Amino acid sequence: MTSDNIPAFSVCVYCGSRDGVLPIYADVAREVGQWIGSHHGQLVYGGGNNGLMGLVAQATADAGGRVVGIIPKALQPTENTRTACNELHVVDTMHERKRMMAERADVFLALPGGIGTFEEFFEVWTWRQLGYHDKPIGLLNTQGYYDGLLSFAKNSVTQGFLSDWQMDLIRTGEHPQTLLRDLVQAAGFAPQPRLAML
Repeated sequence: MTSDNIPAFSVCVYCGSRDGVLPIYADVAREVGQWIGSHHGQLVYGGGNNGLMGLVAQATADAGGRVVGIIPKALQPTENTRTACNELHVVDTMHERKRMMAERADVFLALPGGIGTFEEFFEVWTWRQLGYHDKPIGLLNTQGYYDGLLSFAKNSVTQGFLSDWQMDLIRTGEHPQTLLRDLVQAAGFAPQPRLAML
């Protein structure tokens, strides 16, 4: 945290409430959280303690970052609410959750996850192309996890349903530190001198 306890930037992370098959998914979630925390940032996420969600939150906290969890009441039992958040918001609906997450974020980053992660990623991408926000969006393509999705999107361009400029609204990468740095800098933040050295 900065001296006045205000985070240098805020990253909304979408990711799975499961660990996935490959150990690297958990490693990457921890690396994302560690980067956010060590650069005095704030994690905004879905408030759960399961899977990659719990790992990224714990890693952020362990590295000195701030954690904001936002979870609907109905999902508290299944997603195992993380009560150790700096801020925990229990909301009535998924719409409230997603709206609040978007409002509290400076950038968005999707890690490997399931249908919920896909939906959240596509929604903020749609909002960006409609002009509802101008915040950078990243897709962390760990071990080629999102190769199929990206191929599908590129085929949509070929078939005339998407345009290249819409594809250009998202940034993709395999390396968490590089992608996070690029997203945060694209949002107009240079939180710490160390950022330029990564």
